[in-house]
Amino acid sequence: MKKIASFTVDHNKLDIGMYISRIDGDIITYDIRMVKPNGDYFMSTGSMHTIEHLFATYARNSALTQDVIYVGPMGCRTGFYLILRGEHHEEAIALVRDAFEFIKSFEGDIPGNSAAECGNYKDHDLSQAKKDILPLLQKLQKYNKNNLQY
Repeated sequence: MKKIASFTVDHNKLDIGMYISRIDGDIITYDIRMVKPNGDYFMSTGSMHTIEHLFATYARNSALTQDVIYVGPMGCRTGFYLILRGEHHEEAIALVRDAFEFIKSFEGDIPGNSAAECGNYKDHDLSQAKKDILPLLQKLQKYNKNNLQY
């Protein structure tokens, strides 16, 4: 089989950051890399699950709501994918930055966190999620569309 595009990126050279992973017509996949690949730390499933619920909820209630296709975790536990319709590079950076600021200050019940709404509602870790977003949040403070290339 043909190797998929994301496996052709040398993960040993990747660092924490936000990148354009692929463009398929008007659909853009952003690589939200929160942990250095193949490093000493990987996010826990509880942290990632909490970030997923909060990030997806925030994105789907943002000004880009009509263009949000998907927000979800990477299986390698180093980050997330944000898939948007249309070229909104600066807005995408702002969306991730604003969503992570939202997560950083979030208190209360995690949206969608019940047995009826979620297939693993007991596996959340808001405290760790708040820690895991900080390195990328700090990096995004000075980000612009010129930083989005691998």
